Amino acid sequence: MAQPDKKNIIIFASGSGSNAQRLMEYFEHHSSIRVAALFSNKANAYALTRAETFNVPALFFSREDFFNSDKVLQQLQEFKPDLIVLAGFLWLVPQHIVQAFPNKIINIHPALLPNYGGKGMHGIHVHTAVVQAKEPESGISIHFVNEEYDKGDLVSQFRCPVLPHDTPEELAARVLQLEHEHLPKVVEELLLKQ
Repeated sequence: MAQPDKKNIIIFASGSGSNAQRLMEYFEHHSSIRVAALFSNKANAYALTRAETFNVPALFFSREDFFNSDKVLQQLQEFKPDLIVLAGFLWLVPQHIVQAFPNKIINIHPALLPNYGGKGMHGIHVHTAVVQAKEPESGISIHFVNEEYDKGDLVSQFRCPVLPHDTPEELAARVLQLEHEHLPKVVEELLLKQ
């Protein structure tokens, strides 16, 4: 399963998986890093289909598997992850998984933390809140994961303007461009430093 000469990324995704696809494209022919597997908590997540297209093992797990058993932890350990990337994954990672991979789980959040983070602040909800607050800028935050939503130490942030007549959807598109541009590079930097 694990290739000893390459560092292994595991992606967690709950939805479409456009960031997962960017990671799989970026590392498809990388000399020292690969996407080893994609895990999803939604059986019909398009992210699973994207993974299959790249011949990346795609695994579905239930709420029970994740929160009330060691099944997901054991599956993760089989892949020997050097980094776990939450890319549009909406569940809080349970303590036993966070503790098993200290400083090896990162999340991408579509706002400038510590603002507009926390439970329920995902997707269009974040962009609506930013636009309604008339913020001059938004962006993305890549941070380590701990036992609280969006509270782990920041790895990096990238910014974009919020234009005066932006709709939440227009802002979402601009923020997604930042995610696609920067997430693979940040993941690569983190893994090459290890």
